[in-house]
Amino acid sequence: MNRNKTLWSLWRQNAETFPDREAIVHWSVGEEPIRWKWFDLINKARSFGRRLYENGIRQGEVCALIIRHNPDFYPLYMGIVAIGAIPAVLAYPNPRLHPDKFKAGLRGMSVHSGLDWILTESELAPQIRSLACEEGTTVRAILTPLENLERLEEPDIPEVAVSADQVCLLQHSSGTTGLQKAVALSHRTVIAHLENLAAAIKLESSDKIVSWLPLYHDMGLISSFHVPLGSNVPLVQMDPFEWVLAPSTLWEVIHEERGAVLWMPNFAFNILADRTREEDIEGFRFDSVRMLINCSEPVRKESIDRFLTRFAAYGIRPESMAASYAMAEVTFAATQTVPGKPPTILAVDRNVLAGGYAVPPNSDSPVRHCVSSGIPIPGCDLQIIDEQGNVLGEDRVGEIQIASESMFTGYRNRPDLTAEVLQKDWYASGDFGFVHDGEYYVIGRKKDLIIVAGKNLYPEDIEDAVSGIAGVLAGRVIAFGYEDIDLGTERVALVAETALTDRSELEKLIREIVETVMALDITLSKVILVVPRWLVKSSAGKPSRSATQARIAGNADNTGILLIQTFGNGGD
Repeated sequence: MNRNKTLWSLWRQNAETFPDREAIVHWSVGEEPIRWKWFDLINKARSFGRRLYENGIRQGEVCALIIRHNPDFYPLYMGIVAIGAIPAVLAYPNPRLHPDKFKAGLRGMSVHSGLDWILTESELAPQIRSLACEEGTTVRAILTPLENLERLEEPDIPEVAVSADQVCLLQHSSGTTGLQKAVALSHRTVIAHLENLAAAIKLESSDKIVSWLPLYHDMGLISSFHVPLGSNVPLVQMDPFEWVLAPSTLWEVIHEERGAVLWMPNFAFNILADRTREEDIEGFRFDSVRMLINCSEPVRKESIDRFLTRFAAYGIRPESMAASYAMAEVTFAATQTVPGKPPTILAVDRNVLAGGYAVPPNSDSPVRHCVSSGIPIPGCDLQIIDEQGNVLGEDRVGEIQIASESMFTGYRNRPDLTAEVLQKDWYASGDFGFVHDGEYYVIGRKKDLIIVAGKNLYPEDIEDAVSGIAGVLAGRVIAFGYEDIDLGTERVALVAETALTDRSELEKLIREIVETVMALDITLSKVILVVPRWLVKSSAGKPSRSATQARIAGNADNTGILLIQTFGNGGD
């Protein structure tokens, strides 16, 4: 790829070279897939660009897209880029997103991210207008460009001079929606990343990328939209919420379309293993899958094992399993495991790991299995540092820092937050990890570390153990620390979702949870059992510890809470 190009010129070149090649397959359950060829896609993008320009949108202005699964989303997004404006894909109202969280998030981004225009559907416009056009926001107007498509102008857009160093997109870093930070990336930065990531996974023209990921998250937007478009590799895009309702539809798509490369967060591997019925995949084969890349949250050995056990008979091979470490601030990926080789799984002494060293366990030591996220992708470098900023050697636990030619230059309109994480060309990730034999292992978030009487506890260890208990919804567990002023240290609380409702069964489940965690040499002071879908999720679809704590603190009437038990003067 020519890094002096813009995204629009790259897409236009693909359309000119391969006009009849499939670019995007838009998949909806029960409907015939809509197949965008490059010629049609680029012409529709030009038409949308003309419509947007005539509505007053100009170069450098930010256009937020709040649009559900729609075949015209793709050319609309491309049309924004075509006229030199800046697309920013935001979450749309949906059953999985609490209405208050959506309101707070949209309001916050309208004030802080410098949004100029909001492009949405006519059905959503009234709700969005009431939130985004209040005093204090930068939003000029809300447009509904998907209406009256039969009146779209001819594919003719004004000539706009855009350089490779100008901003081409705005993506919001993962987190509780209201706290998301806007990351601005240039054409040069994104194209460099597309080239480096494609090299890391050895992407080939014969590959086909399949995705159910929402495009308002960096994993969906970059890996499963920009990578295929920039590399001229077909994308099959599913509706994220159809997948949530019926996860096994992914297997139908992979079987029918011969999907080769997929990115998914760890929890999705659990869901597929647990919720795919035999009759859903009878007669299917998945031999076409070359890479299933586990990304966006710590990779669990147990998840990999369950997934392989469940689908080995259908053609999923151990060597197709992969892992990556990624974040919006470096466009997407920082590391990637080697294609054709399963991720390395390292057994370490869990107690010694809590003290800052990754060492093999003794015969009687508690074991933690750490899964490698691979080696740095081309154009990227990583280091592990201690609290004083000293670079640590192999097998020493510290904060992961990243330097990349695909690095962002700062959070939009937030120089204060930028200064906290950018240090002499290194991005401070806030993640704890270590390097072993050149491979990087991510073990937890710095801000989530629990310290009890001077002992470091990783909430992931507690959550993984409890997720395996019958009656607990796997992956729907949150552990966190809270301050005990009288003791002068933290205590450990746990929240778990369950479908149980009988009081005696709930009490028995809490006993099992406490005993399971005690086996880790950890004492729980509070256990809270809640109904399914109670935990607050981040924009990446993962349960959020901080947001869940805030919900507990503000839930005066205990809505959705089935049972709370405290132990050892653990507080109310």
